Amino acid sequence: MRMNLGIIVPCALALSACSSSRPPLGTEGYTGVQQVTPIAGDTLPAPTNEDQAPLTGPYLIGPNDKLTVNVFGVQELSDRTVQVDGSGRIAFPLAGELTVVGKTTSEVSALLTQQLAVYIRNPRVTTNVEEAVSHVITVDGQVREPGIYPVTRGMTLTSTIAIAKGTSEFAKLDDVVVFRTVDKKRLVALYNLKAIRRGNYPDPRIYAGDLVVVGDSPARRLFKDVLAAAPAITTPIIYLLR
Repeated sequence: MRMNLGIIVPCALALSACSSSRPPLGTEGYTGVQQVTPIAGDTLPAPTNEDQAPLTGPYLIGPNDKLTVNVFGVQELSDRTVQVDGSGRIAFPLAGELTVVGKTTSEVSALLTQQLAVYIRNPRVTTNVEEAVSHVITVDGQVREPGIYPVTRGMTLTSTIAIAKGTSEFAKLDDVVVFRTVDKKRLVALYNLKAIRRGNYPDPRIYAGDLVVVGDSPARRLFKDVLAAAPAITTPIIYLLR
């Protein structure tokens, strides 16, 4: 069921009037939101390349990032995961310790190729970022461990909640809110975790920069008028924040 355009939320995220609890992590920018407008469809669009520009290449490797290294034709040195330590170095068999912080994955591959050439004839090395600390999402609300987490490949809403150690005992599983910037506009979607687990609709993809809030919260109250009119939500609801 869709509501009329321009639903007014006079106290959306006005914590002093609506709730005495603290705002979810990262929602401070929504304290001025007074209007949410429904958009067509039931899928939260993916961020554009421009939205992700600060998070995309050339990505410079930082401390605590996880890298996956492959040396073609050498099984013992393929699909190896290495983590950058706090000083910006990695340890790799035969290559020893290497400083990689501030380098691109191509530069790390070239450095490993140079070091491994002493032991391997014409090594071919590829390096990929498996987890990037600067590519993060924020998870808050009724989860066991709210916080900021690195984004991994193919992350979905349910896997995001699992990373936060799952929902708390009395969490409202039918109220999960995702904030996202798409084409420089702030969108928000309401999901029902129970419906996803039942297979009613696909587990939505989560991207770097997303904010996920589980359960009753000021973020969820953006939808208070919608939920009052149609409390049994079986498909995602997508809105534009103004």
